Amino acid sequence: MTKNLGGAPSGKKPSEIAGIPINLVVGVVAAALALWFLFANLERVQIQFWVFTVTAPLWIALLTTLLIGAVVGYVFKGRRDNR
Repeated sequence: MTKNLGGAPSGKKPSEIAGIPINLVVGVVAAALALWFLFANLERVQIQFWVFTVTAPLWIALLTTLLIGAVVGYVFKGRRDNR
């Protein structure tokens, strides 16, 4: 196994682990941690909005927040790529 100037073994890109892109590895690990966190919070809570209050399992509120964050991140990523 020889090394090229970048320090990565030849035949592998520096942005891969065992041939798998680092973005995919990080995404899978983050998704697994998020699921673990969601299922660790199953109790029911009161969620107060400006005008009304609802009672729902905490995991639903956390999942909703996660999805909204993902959508916002996707939208801003698209704006950054267009520059």
